[in-house]
Amino acid sequence: MDKKRFFLEIAYFGQAYHGWQVQNNAISVQEVLNGALETLLRDPIETTGAGRTDTGVHAKQLYVHFDAVPVGILAKPERFIHSLNALLPFDVAVKRLIEVADDAHARFDATHRSYEYHLHFHKDPFIYPYSCFMRDRPDVDKMNEAARFLLGRQDFECFSKSHTQVFTNICDIRRAEWLWHNEQDLVFHITADRFLRNMVRAIVGTSLEIGLKGKPASFMQEVIESKSRGKAGVSVPAHGLYLTEVAYPYI
Repeated sequence: MDKKRFFLEIAYFGQAYHGWQVQNNAISVQEVLNGALETLLRDPIETTGAGRTDTGVHAKQLYVHFDAVPVGILAKPERFIHSLNALLPFDVAVKRLIEVADDAHARFDATHRSYEYHLHFHKDPFIYPYSCFMRDRPDVDKMNEAARFLLGRQDFECFSKSHTQVFTNICDIRRAEWLWHNEQDLVFHITADRFLRNMVRAIVGTSLEIGLKGKPASFMQEVIESKSRGKAGVSVPAHGLYLTEVAYPYI
């Protein structure tokens, strides 16, 4: 019987992992997932993810694809998910198994991706791993004014980690907005067709230069036009960042 392609919807808390992608000398989410799939299906399995997340970044939703013969436990999705979750550590969870077309691709078929960055201003050791603590409250109205300069299809080299091998720095940002949650927690919401490595954390750091350090909202446009990572703000810590959605035309 020929192999079929499957998508898995997963979520993970990234604190213990050096990002999504397999690495030679560090534990990653992909390595843990591949190992659990191999144990369950008794066959070497290679997954392909919708994209990378950096060390310490979390994902509320990420899709991956893999190929396998659709027999045995794979023919029973609920049992498969239950069994796979039993093999995975507590900080990685599988939500759905979806059989897709043989040419479906978790990375290349995604139409957009969304992230959130969480800030809190009340010192709380119980939420520290999930959100970035700040002592001073920024000017959110000014940061939202600056966020409008991010919208549209532009070259975002200024927010990319240096020396990355990508074919283009062009991204189409469709949403960029700061919102208060429960009047105490501040969340940055951003959606684009694709993101560069370290991009969201650099955008947040640049936004805080505007909201906390008195730079004008137009500073965001200056940074983008400069195409210089040195002009942008420092990257904020990884533990406040979440991949929240990956969208496909057929899911």
